[in-house]
Amino acid sequence: MQDFDVFVLGGGPGGYVAAIRASQLGLSVGLVEKEHLGGVCLNWGCIPTKSLIKSASMLELLKNCDSFGLSAKDIRVDLQKVIKRSRNIAGRLSSGVKFLLKKNNVEIFNGFGSFLDKNTIEINSEGISKKISANNIVVATGARPKVLKGLEPDNKYIWTYRDALVAETIPKSILIVGGGAIGIEFAYFFNSLGSKVCVIDIEKNILSSIDFEISEYAHKQLKKQGIEFIFGSKVESVKRNLDQVFVTISNNSSEKNKTYDKILSAVGIEANIENLNLEKVGINLRNGLIGTDSFCRTNIENVFAIGDVTEGPWLAHKASHEGIIVAEKIAGKKSKVLDTSKIPACVYSNPQIASIGLGEKEAKEKYKDISIGKFPFSANGKALTEGEEMGFIKTIFDKKTGELIGAHMVGSEVTELIQGFSIGMSLEATEEELMSTIYPHPTLSEMVHESVLNAFNRSIHI
Repeated sequence: MQDFDVFVLGGGPGGYVAAIRASQLGLSVGLVEKEHLGGVCLNWGCIPTKSLIKSASMLELLKNCDSFGLSAKDIRVDLQKVIKRSRNIAGRLSSGVKFLLKKNNVEIFNGFGSFLDKNTIEINSEGISKKISANNIVVATGARPKVLKGLEPDNKYIWTYRDALVAETIPKSILIVGGGAIGIEFAYFFNSLGSKVCVIDIEKNILSSIDFEISEYAHKQLKKQGIEFIFGSKVESVKRNLDQVFVTISNNSSEKNKTYDKILSAVGIEANIENLNLEKVGINLRNGLIGTDSFCRTNIENVFAIGDVTEGPWLAHKASHEGIIVAEKIAGKKSKVLDTSKIPACVYSNPQIASIGLGEKEAKEKYKDISIGKFPFSANGKALTEGEEMGFIKTIFDKKTGELIGAHMVGSEVTELIQGFSIGMSLEATEEELMSTIYPHPTLSEMVHESVLNAFNRSIHI
């Protein structure tokens, strides 16, 4: 039996980061992964979807190049090349993770790992089993798409995001069930490629967890692009017939029938905790997730859990940060606990959306007296030169202390701009420090400065 200081179940953005950091701190580390290193994020999520979206945005730019004094003719979409590019990028990054793990002396096992006891893992691979002993075990097995009754994926008519990532043809029409980040990104992608797209959600708006003013603006812009939205409704039933699906959609007062070529179910995730034998170790669950403390430790002292098997937000960068926290905790280093209120969230549609901290409604409930600043893309020189005048930046401060408590953006490249607010919140910056910071000109980042100035009636350019 091989012995390790730390053994990690899962090679996704939480697991591989935990393994590398633990090894850097002088611990012997092993990791088991049953599929692809890099997990869903690198192989079936964050990275390949962004590759598809880049192709879609390039297509939009070419179609509108006349406004830049250019012309392009005979613009065509080769879907298989679009898909191939995304798969190649995913494969390259997965290979990169393998290289990094080996470089940091992490021993990699291929197979499925499960608990025998709190210090022993059994790895099964193609009928062959192997036992591993470890002083500390980190569960980072991630999650899979949630399946709703009646919307069970069949890889042909009803898709998950995995099916959509390797689509063989562009559907003429597609119903996307779920108005969260995954649903909205695919809605933008397929709409850009010419599909007739409809998004349905039980909520009253898309992206219901972010600031309402931002989500409402994004909704209006996506609707202008031709995407249809149905809110406060659900899919009641689905029937397959030849090459189409017949869908019954219901709300509190009525039902209606519609026909689509494909359905993409994007209604959330479920933790991959089955068959881990958690009950054998006595690990506690909360609402189908592994319960942890502020240092990601379970109720079993030497067993930790990170990423999508624990409480949200379910984001790759949260999982990676948790991996570092766990590795440093195991190594006896002083580690700062994760503050989930300071985790940025991004949506890579067009317009892009980025958010951190409290929305306006939550900020008013918690702080009562707040200052809100806004600045539009249409007043920024760099945005105008790039033909990107739609969108705005919104900042929220506690008026009493000047603390930045929320920042929300919609528009071009805001997923790159949000890190400035992330740093500011991490350093507990006040409005005075943000206002006295010098931003380069001409850049989109100047809007960050102006939105802060606007919150305190000191705007220069509006």
